[in-house]
Amino acid sequence: MLFRKKMTRSCTYCLHSTVLNDAQVLCSKRGVVDCERNCRKFQYDPCKRIPPKQKALDTNKYSDEDFSL
Repeated sequence: MLFRKKMTRSCTYCLHSTVLNDAQVLCSKRGVVDCERNCRKFQYDPCKRIPPKQKALDTNKYSDEDFSL
């Protein structure tokens, strides 16, 4: 859900941050901080959020007759 109204604030998704590694981000306001930190300057950037991968379709339970007209 990319556009939830109630979302956890995290510097990872902030407009002012750039991801350095798995644990740290570079904030233009605060410098190098932890990913889970947030501050009053937080602005959500939906382009930085990575959606979870979709589950693979289990085709073993379908046959060729299921897909023919």
